[in-house]
Amino acid sequence: MRSVHLGPSSIPVPAVVAGMMRIDGRSDDDVRSLYRTARDAGIDYFDHADIYARAMHSAERRFADALQLSNAERSEIILQTKVGIVREGPYFDFSYDHLVTSVEESLRALRTDYIDVLLLHRPDALVEPDEVARAFDDLETAGKVRAFGVSNHTPRQIELLRTAVRQPLVTNQVQLSLAHAPLIAQGLAANMQDTPQSAVLDGGGLIEYCRIEGITLQAWSPLQGAGGRVFLDDPAYAELNTVIAEIADRYDVTPLGIAVAWITRHPAGMQVVLGTTTPSRILDAAAGSDVDLTRAEWYALVRAAGYIVP
Repeated sequence: MRSVHLGPSSIPVPAVVAGMMRIDGRSDDDVRSLYRTARDAGIDYFDHADIYARAMHSAERRFADALQLSNAERSEIILQTKVGIVREGPYFDFSYDHLVTSVEESLRALRTDYIDVLLLHRPDALVEPDEVARAFDDLETAGKVRAFGVSNHTPRQIELLRTAVRQPLVTNQVQLSLAHAPLIAQGLAANMQDTPQSAVLDGGGLIEYCRIEGITLQAWSPLQGAGGRVFLDDPAYAELNTVIAEIADRYDVTPLGIAVAWITRHPAGMQVVLGTTTPSRILDAAAGSDVDLTRAEWYALVRAAGYIVP
C-alpha cells in the first residue's frame, strides 16, 4: 500500500481511505468484513461525517456498534469525521456552538474519546474565523480532536481561516476523478482562448497551493463522472474505458485500480477516499495505489477523458 504524509507532518498515512458514507443499514457482519478487508490491505484510515446516512451521526454509530473496538485497536486506526453542514436547510454553520456540539455527538456515536482528524465539511459563507479558532483551540486543549482540516475549500477560503486558526490545516477533501478533473485540467489549458477547460473553477491553483502549503489533498468520488454516474463501464466514456482497460491489463489490476492509480500517481501525494461497501473494491483500490503510471500513460488517460493536452 502506497503511503503519503498527512499535512506538514512526517506521519505516514495510506493513499487509500475507507469511506464510511454508505454503511448505515448494513449488518454487523458486513461492516466487520469491510473493516477487516481494509485493515488487511494496509488501510487504517476511516472517513466519516456527521450528516452521512439516514440520521445525523447514524453512520458513525453503525461503525462503532458493529466493530466494538477495544482501546488498543482504536489506537491503531485513524478516524476522520466532518462537521458544518446542517441538512435541514441545507445550510452551513461554522459557529463555535455548532462545531463543538457536533464533535461531542460524533465522539458519542463513534464511542471514542478523540477524533484523529476533523474537517470543516463545506465552506460557510458566514464564517467567522475567530469562532472557528476558538472551537479548534478548545477541542484540541480538551484532547477531543488531534488534527484539523477542511473539505471543498478554495485557497482564499483556507487563507481566511488561517487569519485566526493557529493549528495546521492538514488536509483538504475535494471532488476529483479522471472524469471530473477541473482541478488538474484547468492548469493544462490555462490562458487558452475560447477553451472552456481554461476557466478557473477552483479559486485558482488549488492543487499547487496545497502542495506549497503542505496540505494533503483527499479525492472524494474518485469514480464519478457526469450526472453522478460511475464512469467505469459507462458507454458515455467509451474511449476512456478502452484506455483504462489497456493499462489495467498491462499492470494486472482492475479498471478501478487504474482510476485510483491516476490520482495517487500525482506528485501532490493525494489520498483517495473510496466510499464502498464491497470489500473486493477495497482490494482493487489498494492494488491500484501501488501502480506507478508512466507520464505517457497518465496523460493518455487525461486525453481519453476528453481533456485538452495542448
